[in-house]
Amino acid sequence: MTTQPDTSSWKTTPDGIPIPPPSPDDVLYEAAHGVARITLNRPLVLNAINRNVTRLLDAALDRAEADDDVRAVILTGAGRAFSAGGDLWASLYPDNDPAPDSIDVQMRIWSFPKPVIASVRGHAVGQGCELAGVCDLTIASENARLGEIQIRHGFGIPVLITPFLTSQKLAKEVLLLGDVIEAEDALRMGLVNRVVPDDQLEDAANEMARKIAALPPSVVRLNKRLVNMVYEQMGLIDAVRYRDNEALTDLLEAEDTVGANRQRVREEQGWAAFKRERDQGYEESD
Repeated sequence: MTTQPDTSSWKTTPDGIPIPPPSPDDVLYEAAHGVARITLNRPLVLNAINRNVTRLLDAALDRAEADDDVRAVILTGAGRAFSAGGDLWASLYPDNDPAPDSIDVQMRIWSFPKPVIASVRGHAVGQGCELAGVCDLTIASENARLGEIQIRHGFGIPVLITPFLTSQKLAKEVLLLGDVIEAEDALRMGLVNRVVPDDQLEDAANEMARKIAALPPSVVRLNKRLVNMVYEQMGLIDAVRYRDNEALTDLLEAEDTVGANRQRVREEQGWAAFKRERDQGYEESD
């Protein structure tokens, strides 16, 4: 039987949904047999990413990098989702402690000296979709749902990895429509490597990680670097750092009344009203 947490001291959204406070257990780490397993552990909010998660994820990567016995990393989410993306309720718990930039942490995974495998169950949307995308390999459960839905919020793209995973037309489909994409379609589009039955997801990720861990590590590191080098020469780093591009300043600073109104609905009325406003024209409720 699962014990329900005591939410009496938690802060709530305007419509009364309790949001868990930051915890040192928001990211879990374990290592065995050459494989480190890093788990985003905020299942009650679908592993939404805040400064604390970013801080702890970076620390977990430190541990995996420093451990010479670790030769591959699995990144996953606790509960029924990989990650619902950026935490829209992070402001309920102000956090001014030092934390790395989320883009820097995601690009650290991109360039991490040991292969990182994303094991995706349920939703991986927004920053969650991008987090799976910067991993070297992505295995998805048949119930996985991926997407860059932040355009519906009126937000820009946190980490511009999708154009380097798919074709031009598919990248625009993902980034302009903001649809939630089912696992088999994500496979077809190049967002994931493999789709497996849900009850086989953990075994499939472990098998892939163990296979990598048994290979000569220097050659694994070289081959990862060579593939990354090709994409970086195609402009990946400049694309991810697009906020530094002065030619985009006007677009980046432009006011968007539709997006601003949706955020106002969220702040004043809460999650349910925000979802109704955000998802007009979309059949699936995210």
